[in-house]
Amino acid sequence: MVERIDGRKKDEIRKIKITRNYISHADGSVFIEMGKTRIVCTATVENKVPKFLAGKGSGWVTAEYDMIPGAAPQRIVRAQTAGRINGRTHEIQRLIGRSLRSVVDLNKIGERTIWIDCDVIEADGGTRTASITGSFVALFDCMHSMIERKIIDIMPVERFLAAVSVGIVDGEILVDLCFKEDSKAQVDMNVVMNSRDELIEVQSTAEVAPFSREDFDKMLGKATVAIKEIIEIQKKILSQNL
Repeated sequence: MVERIDGRKKDEIRKIKITRNYISHADGSVFIEMGKTRIVCTATVENKVPKFLAGKGSGWVTAEYDMIPGAAPQRIVRAQTAGRINGRTHEIQRLIGRSLRSVVDLNKIGERTIWIDCDVIEADGGTRTASITGSFVALFDCMHSMIERKIIDIMPVERFLAAVSVGIVDGEILVDLCFKEDSKAQVDMNVVMNSRDELIEVQSTAEVAPFSREDFDKMLGKATVAIKEIIEIQKKILSQNL
């Protein structure tokens, strides 16, 4: 039996706290805390779209992701100092962008881009999944603000969206891994789903040895339950605007 570092049950997610309207200048913003993982997520409207969408009447949602230098035990070098965005950062921000686009009717926002910015203040595992969960709330608030300002007529967000990590640690399946658990996991998985129980993305990797289809199905099942719980938290937070 694996004893979790923070005393949680194997299928228990970390405590989630989402503070809305965290940044006054952004059209939508939240500060999401999942255990010790803390991220600022903002949504900002730009009145133009990428060239490939120009003149088509459709909008776009895209994301940028970064970690501040003190977010991890060892100082992280800023991208502008390193001279380039590293591969992990590029992969994560593309994941965030395509996940959010999957639950938005882009035709309803016109030729506008919604920029999602995720800045990790403290990293303790699950930063990409927490970024997706928090960014959804920021995006929803941004869209609601656009309706209130009569920029758009109808809510473009069609479904809720959340994500969670799951893995196999010392032979047991754990949900929502902290960094110490993730660092010794035999299998890592990140799952993104919407409120219709539809999968947006599943990233699953054998870190030590191949794993069975049975284990894959078990992990996906536990992630599904956890994401439903997270979506209920999102609904409660956004209930005044639904």
